[in-house]
Amino acid sequence: MPDWRLIRRDYPALQHHTWLNTATFGQVSLRTQAAVTAHFARRDRLASKDFLAWFDDMDDLRGLLAQLIHCAADDIAFTTNAASALSLFLGGIDWRPGDRIVTLRNEFPNQFYYANWLGARGVELVELADITELPPQTRAVAISTVNYMTGFRPDLAAIGRLARAAGALVYVDGTQSLGALRFDVRATAPDMFAVDGYKWLLCPNGATFFYVSPALRRKLPPAVIGWRSDRNWRSVDDLNHGVPEFSDAAERYEGGLLNFPSLYGMAEAIRTFLEIGPDRLEARVLDLAAQTAEILRRAGAEIQHENTNIVAAHWPDRDASALSRKLAETGVITAARHGNLRVSPHFYNDESDLSALAAAV
Repeated sequence: MPDWRLIRRDYPALQHHTWLNTATFGQVSLRTQAAVTAHFARRDRLASKDFLAWFDDMDDLRGLLAQLIHCAADDIAFTTNAASALSLFLGGIDWRPGDRIVTLRNEFPNQFYYANWLGARGVELVELADITELPPQTRAVAISTVNYMTGFRPDLAAIGRLARAAGALVYVDGTQSLGALRFDVRATAPDMFAVDGYKWLLCPNGATFFYVSPALRRKLPPAVIGWRSDRNWRSVDDLNHGVPEFSDAAERYEGGLLNFPSLYGMAEAIRTFLEIGPDRLEARVLDLAAQTAEILRRAGAEIQHENTNIVAAHWPDRDASALSRKLAETGVITAARHGNLRVSPHFYNDESDLSALAAAV
């Protein structure tokens, strides 16, 4: 079993804070910080003359991410946030008046904003409490693996089957779970799966990856077209000056340079997850979350959902925002979302953090 106490030492912010708010920001390890620093030291040492080799390192990162979510490295592309991936997805569909986009009620605003903006083109956003059937003319489903305010975990495999039967595409945002909970694209078969790494993947800001299925790549056009859009972009001595010939791989959606510092940090974070083992990480997180739920339940709260990494607690007679602020005054950092106190422990938390929560509540 991992030595969780030793692992915890690699996250220096935990020495000063009882951080139970990974659903807002994950802590960045010393190991990940060192990878970012090493990239800048390499730039100083070599004056960036080896910049093409940086892309080889990013291909290695694609391989690490492919191991984590069980796909091919060619299925992985990089961007700076999940909204960019969703905009690519929704922006590439040939919408017709009367088409529908389905999401879950109380989803993260990303899933609402672009879809509602498409209303000007006659597209309707349909919000459902649970997705057990799809309305007629559903062209896309956009949902999260875990709800950011309640911790609800929808049945992604079942929703995927419904969508495929209806001829609809599926976009899944894994930002609020990957790194805490396992995800297998083979089991859920989304058309696109996007993860901003600054939460549960414990990455620097700007490190986001997205999976694009081979079938979707055959029909989804790039939204950004630049010098790396041509499949022979590595031939920098003689770049194509004509119409780009796109790669079949997901990198066709990148277009230009990548956020190398943050992605080098992501690579080290992913290595940490793979070394510990996603199954061990998930068991650790769910155990800590279950203990958290019991602490809050003993304090009179109703827990919105069990068996999830985000513990949402509701008191009918207490203001969750005021409670979160009072907890912060004691050094216990949580969040409040739409009337719920949101507590989100990660594998680096321990019993001392939960004891501090229990005392403060």
